[in-house]
Amino acid sequence: MYIRRLQIQGLRSLDDVRIELAEGLHVLVGPNGAGKSSVLEAVYLLSHGRSFRSGAREALIQRGRDALSIYAEVAVTEDRTHRLGLGRQSGRWQAHIDGEAGHTIGELVAHCAAICFEPGSHALIAGAAEERRRYLDWGVFHVEHAFLMQWRRYQRALRQRNATLRAARVPDAAALEPWEAEMSRAGEAVEAARLTYVDRLRPHLERHLQNLLPELGAIRLEYRRGWTEERSLQDTLIERRERDAYRGHTAAGPHRADWALVFEHAPMREHLSRGQEKLCALGCMLAQGSLYAEEHGAWPIVCLDDLASELDQAHQRSVVQSLAGVRAQVLVTGTEAVSAMDGIEVNLFHVEQGAVTRR
Repeated sequence: MYIRRLQIQGLRSLDDVRIELAEGLHVLVGPNGAGKSSVLEAVYLLSHGRSFRSGAREALIQRGRDALSIYAEVAVTEDRTHRLGLGRQSGRWQAHIDGEAGHTIGELVAHCAAICFEPGSHALIAGAAEERRRYLDWGVFHVEHAFLMQWRRYQRALRQRNATLRAARVPDAAALEPWEAEMSRAGEAVEAARLTYVDRLRPHLERHLQNLLPELGAIRLEYRRGWTEERSLQDTLIERRERDAYRGHTAAGPHRADWALVFEHAPMREHLSRGQEKLCALGCMLAQGSLYAEEHGAWPIVCLDDLASELDQAHQRSVVQSLAGVRAQVLVTGTEAVSAMDGIEVNLFHVEQGAVTRR
């Protein structure tokens, strides 16, 4: 999968950018604040429906403008290309696929797969569980598209159960039962899809992380599903009604799941340095990419933001060479050309004051 043409209007500092791309390595260089990361952010928005940066959604729109738009021609195979459009105006997203409006964000992102390593990626390892669930669920979604429907069913029932819990001082069993039954059906489906994906992901994680962090020894991925293994989700929800009513929210279920990487010589994540956290996050990204390629026959688009400041030269070169070898479309940003790419054919772009030009 790769982007042939990318057009961006009104995204942060990018006023009107049009770029022709191809397979292989692309390097975007320029001073800090020039808009390099925003190019990668545009690709990520098409793939995830959200930014990899923190902050309000309205901060995405360039100052002085009331809307942003992103358009990409995405080659899925040699003979199949999708025209994808994503816009935001008046606090709402609009999605277009092959010239047709009215599509959901979920339908749009199903046609574009991009993974990203950026300065905040270490939060995947050291941050909140929500980041790790998002990582996992993005991968599940691109293997099993029905997963999104089940997740939405679960979230809708979860909101209704929480509202019911807060509406009465004493839990109303009759009012809770239908929502708990729906949560159980959808939640068990979500859990089954996640477990299948985790099993497929494990060998890819082991391979990439042992390559990046051999000094930490053997690795295993531990997954916790969000409620006790000994009970069904429905039984757990019934048993926890009074405690959940006291708290005002549901404290068990797939929305509480988490996972962790456990190394032979670093059994707790607190044992990892910041540099090791970054390499773990990078390994997770590469593992997800190689599993995607195994399932779909081609790598997702790979975005590496500010690569030189995040990795030492040895790891930069290892990553670049491995990605060049699998013919992935790779977009790399930096204040200058990355020396790790010496001797490798690249497409070079210069970014300055929101303009992108090919060099």
